[in-house]
Amino acid sequence: MPSADVDDRAKIGAGTVIWHLAQVREGAVLGSGCIIGRGAYVGPDVQLGDNVKLQNYALVYEPARLEDGVFIGPAAVLTNDVYPRSVNPEGTLKRGGDWDARGVTVRTGAAIGARAVLVAGVTVGRWALVAAGAVVTRDVPDYALVAGVPAKRVKWVGKAGLPLVADETADSGRQVEELTGEHRGGQTPAARRWVCPETGARYIEIDETLSEVTP
Repeated sequence: MPSADVDDRAKIGAGTVIWHLAQVREGAVLGSGCIIGRGAYVGPDVQLGDNVKLQNYALVYEPARLEDGVFIGPAAVLTNDVYPRSVNPEGTLKRGGDWDARGVTVRTGAAIGARAVLVAGVTVGRWALVAAGAVVTRDVPDYALVAGVPAKRVKWVGKAGLPLVADETADSGRQVEELTGEHRGGQTPAARRWVCPETGARYIEIDETLSEVTP
């Protein structure tokens, strides 16, 4: 839109839409089919994959990396300074070279809820879901739903975004062997099985790690 502030040194993919009052800084790379909402901010050298959505007033600070299909909710903040200060110990104003920016990484398909805060340097795994208002201080596993302050895993979610439910129909021992190659005298690692209530996709949890079961 005419009121958007897009630096000439940014790269914008085909079909990407940038709405009123949004700012895209120098060196930023936006893939194709992205939507940048009103008042959103994309910092210098930030990289967005294809089909990324930044809702209104989302703030993505450099050097964040968002993979394909990522959703950032309204007013969510991806920070970049672990120990923020305006001035150096001697009282001089900090400049760009006076601190080490650590970007947040959000993997394919993950979604960040409204007003969530992601602390500098964390990684949100593939298809994970961060609840509204959560404060993420540590890495989030693939398919995890995290909530709270600080955020903790409360459920697993599938690609459709719905919480998974227990699946009692599959042979978890055979699935574990196929996924890990482990078989010790008939014993396999402990596993739990989950299924998406919308798509029917099945998942297996081993040692707090969730993997989709290939049909």
